Amino acid sequence: MRILVIGGAGYIGSHVARAFLDRGYAVTVFDNFQTGLRENLFDEAAFVHGDIMRPEQLRAVMTGGGFDGCVHLAAMKAAGQSMLKPEIYAEANIAGTINILNQASAAGIARVIFSSSAAVYGTPQYLPIDEEHPKEPENFYGFTKLEIERLLEWYDKLKGMRYAAIRYFNAAGYDVRGRIKGLELNPENLLPIVMETAAGIRPKLSIFGDDYPTRDGSCIRDYVHVSDLAEAHVTAFEYILQKEQSITVNLGSQTGVTVFEMVERARAITGRSVSAEVSGRRAGDPSELVASSAKARELLGWVPKYSDVDTLIGSTWKMYEKFVTF
Repeated sequence: MRILVIGGAGYIGSHVARAFLDRGYAVTVFDNFQTGLRENLFDEAAFVHGDIMRPEQLRAVMTGGGFDGCVHLAAMKAAGQSMLKPEIYAEANIAGTINILNQASAAGIARVIFSSSAAVYGTPQYLPIDEEHPKEPENFYGFTKLEIERLLEWYDKLKGMRYAAIRYFNAAGYDVRGRIKGLELNPENLLPIVMETAAGIRPKLSIFGDDYPTRDGSCIRDYVHVSDLAEAHVTAFEYILQKEQSITVNLGSQTGVTVFEMVERARAITGRSVSAEVSGRRAGDPSELVASSAKARELLGWVPKYSDVDTLIGSTWKMYEKFVTF
């Protein structure tokens, strides 16, 4: 089986490419290195340098490639930036996806795995969040992901293009076997920021609020190991391949971790001082976000293997400790 991984040199994309390779797939990575890294490419995979905003480049790689499906991970993803520069996100995420879908359809690629986001839900109206939760995104990034899901629904109806939309919660960690070589560029999530602080790359981290109605006053988030996410892409592809039916699933650990808990455990595992200061709440930060992944478990048999806090922190620290400063 042949799979095209668009955005396969990025943080999540490289883990997805690795998961398909581990299952015996012939993998081609398509990436423009805007956020992807050359060191995240694998010798076993083919590579094509290209941009989803260039339809002719997509056409060249897809036509005659004999691909059984493609994974779409190419996107702008900074929620805050999306509110300041919506035009960039509209073009890269929505228009870029239209290019992918049109060229895939023309090339006879009828199965797409799409990297969606829990940002489609907005502030939770109940917990844990399941797939039927109202979709009311509070940032433009989340809006683009929801619009892409709607595009996929129409391409399913009109073009027979089967898809799996995978709504990530907080992706974290690194391949436990150390096969991913490049650090995520410009990370905005908690764990890499904690690691940068532990390594001395940044002097301290900010904890935004300690007066939330949670067990220690800090926000609770659902973290899922990136290797567990990657494995779900493979099983989702095999599901739509066998069932000829599109699906949308959440992926999370179903276990909430507070900011203070993550910082304290990082101190213990790294043996490093992690300087942190409490600052004011950020606008739009809900006190708690926890996923229901029951649907992924039922349909895909997906059970996270690496999403416990110690593995999340330990696998990430192995990547960052080489950058330790004293």
